[in-house]
Amino acid sequence: MKLKQRSYNITFLLIFFILFAIFWSPAPTFSYPVTFTDSDGNKITIEKRPSRVVSLVPSITEIIFEIGAGDAVKAVTYHDTYSPEAATKEIVGGFFSPSLKAIEKIEPDVIFVSRLHKRIRAKFGYGRCRLINLEANSISDIYANINLLGRIFNREKDAARVIDEIKNELLVIASKVAWIPQPERKRVIRLMGRDQVMIPGDDSFQNEYIRLAGGIPPKLNKKGNIVIVTKEEWMRFNPQIIYGCGGDRETAKKFFDRPGWRDVEAVRNDKIFFFPCDLTCRASTRAGYFVSWLSARIYEDKFSKKEEQVLKDRVFRFRRLDLDLDYIKDVRISCSTIHDFSNKTLIIDFTKPLSLVSTLEGERRGIESVGNHYSSPPCWGIGHKLGLEEIRKRVYEVIGKSEDTASFLFTGADMDNLAIKKERFREMEVYALVTAGVKSNAVRMSADEGRFYEPGTINIIILPNMKLSPRAMTRAIISATEAKTAALQDLDIRSSYTPRIHQATGTGTDNIIVVEGDGIPVDNSGGHTKMGELIARAVYEAVQEAVYRQNGIVAQRNIFQRLKDRKVSFFDLITLMQVEDKGDRKRLLGTLEDVLLQPRYASFVESSFAISNDYERGLIADLSSHELSCKKVAEEIAGKEIANLKEVTETEDMPLVLRMTVNALLNGIYYRIK
Repeated sequence: MKLKQRSYNITFLLIFFILFAIFWSPAPTFSYPVTFTDSDGNKITIEKRPSRVVSLVPSITEIIFEIGAGDAVKAVTYHDTYSPEAATKEIVGGFFSPSLKAIEKIEPDVIFVSRLHKRIRAKFGYGRCRLINLEANSISDIYANINLLGRIFNREKDAARVIDEIKNELLVIASKVAWIPQPERKRVIRLMGRDQVMIPGDDSFQNEYIRLAGGIPPKLNKKGNIVIVTKEEWMRFNPQIIYGCGGDRETAKKFFDRPGWRDVEAVRNDKIFFFPCDLTCRASTRAGYFVSWLSARIYEDKFSKKEEQVLKDRVFRFRRLDLDLDYIKDVRISCSTIHDFSNKTLIIDFTKPLSLVSTLEGERRGIESVGNHYSSPPCWGIGHKLGLEEIRKRVYEVIGKSEDTASFLFTGADMDNLAIKKERFREMEVYALVTAGVKSNAVRMSADEGRFYEPGTINIIILPNMKLSPRAMTRAIISATEAKTAALQDLDIRSSYTPRIHQATGTGTDNIIVVEGDGIPVDNSGGHTKMGELIARAVYEAVQEAVYRQNGIVAQRNIFQRLKDRKVSFFDLITLMQVEDKGDRKRLLGTLEDVLLQPRYASFVESSFAISNDYERGLIADLSSHELSCKKVAEEIAGKEIANLKEVTETEDMPLVLRMTVNALLNGIYYRIK
């Protein structure tokens, strides 16, 4: 009997463990090989997870990082600006002419290429390295690429998550624009080109973006990523909305004051919008994000009306943070839907009412909560239309706060990129919580023109573990501001308005909250005090981290990015050069990129930045030594003597030192290939 009972027990245990293995064991990891056909029609088999990837295609780079496989990427082009982690990777030149030598040094196992990379194919197409071309001409192509890259890098769950996020964003926009009658739909065109006006072809993903945003794109029976549009076709379509990326501003300036091009509704009504290039020009993971933003600009009036919403304003998720201060009851980032779009709010609740000083609201007493609210880009136009007071009221309703007992800042920097830094000396502690973005409205105070007002871009909240007097709170604002400016200048953040001449001192929309804190009284927080030192150190570190998290800017960024920061485009400069044929321009650009990949010449350009800054400030009077350096560098690059450096392109709008430097490089490569 006992033996029989034991056999029953053993049988039961076996069944239990089998069921446990089936239902409770972790999902099996994906097994290699992965076999697929790429956009070139090549059948490719990946035997194991790639570990030395060179990505020459920014849209693919973005996907790889977004699915959490960025560790496999060893090198990218300087056009790869998203995600921020891409800034930490080796640079192999630009998208159009990547360096063969630089790629070879990486010893890649996979290179992601486009149809344009013929030299790369010829060099690496017959070895062990896999060349993969994944094009995207539609939303469905984007999904397919994300899914495939998830398989290639064994990140299928992350790939599915990214796809779901895009689909959810597009679903909201589809629901919003579904109620717009066809006669009220806006005619929308994407501006492209330089020497002539160009637009995406009928089959481009960019026109699909317009349709998904509720707009009507042109249909010219022309296919391709970019096609020429005639003045007659332009006028016949008569766009009501024109949009482009930053590089298209020059095209707008060049053509939109000319007869015909200016005689359309969008130009007459000033409905011309510019978005970041890494959104407009890429079919990648932020497709839903961009379509939402574009749609919100097209239908700003409709979207600002509460009765037009399709979702309820509500908090749907939050995550808690930890701040070790006795007067802090709770800290969390609350994720909400407002105006149908994503919003995120840092909320800090106190155990008792406190006083504070806010550069947005002045001195406040009896405050129970402080925070920082992020509105995503689709909300920006709506926010400007409604005004700060209405936005504040709406946000407080959603997060359950009262204007009488709450003091919040408002920002366009994502709360996911919040930086928190703590500094300590003995029993004295200070926290700095910072969000920051410097891409579009960085300014140099005293030099740049004040043009508008909007709530903060660099927002700082200071929380001490001691009780600051009113005097100490106001003095803390100066300490924090000086530290913020030092952080920006040490990163060489440029003014958005005068980038070739000036470093930025802030963004023009920055705000600070200093909470009085609790505990031992402190009456001074200036630069010579320990409290002031801790505030400054915490703010400095937090600002630099927040800028990196939001914009991908680091102090040791590559020379191509630093030139871009100054709005110096060698592509544009070489395009203006007088050369015998267009092929020469391509060789010039490739040669120049190869030159700048060499540390010696990159350092020459970087040192000229410092000379230029000091010369423009009047700290340097004689440039003869720099002139000699320019001639020497030009001759080194050319490999021959150059009697006289000549102006080979249009650089009149550059400051003198930068013009000399650029001219030396262009002379060198010009005589090198001549």
